[in-house]
Amino acid sequence: MAMIEMVLSRILIRENNDQQVIYLKEKGGERAFPIIIGVFEAVEINRKITDVETPRPMTHDLVRNVLAGLDATLERVVVDELKDATFYAKLHVERDGETVRIDSRPSDAIALAVAAKCPIFVEEKVLDDLGGKPDE
Repeated sequence: MAMIEMVLSRILIRENNDQQVIYLKEKGGERAFPIIIGVFEAVEINRKITDVETPRPMTHDLVRNVLAGLDATLERVVVDELKDATFYAKLHVERDGETVRIDSRPSDAIALAVAAKCPIFVEEKVLDDLGGKPDE
């Protein structure tokens, strides 16, 4: 199945709501879609976009530090399934020439991708399941 490279095009943080929204847009294309995420993941993504440092590592920083300590690299994240209105993702981690795929919530995967500056992909079947129409 084909994978389409996406970019994080928008993040909406609403202070009076636990559900936040990020938008992925097809790199060089028109297709886009929202993913509803939690407030902590939204704040983490926004923190990485705006280069705000914290005095101690937050959870996503911890994951990046663990990967670095294991001499592993986050190569990409892939949103690979949409089932019952829930998105699923995988971290593609490379270590010693081997790629390991690790199950992840898309919000966590995208937060890690933003911090690592690695690409975000979506399986074509996910875009098909969404209707393949540009986001309004």
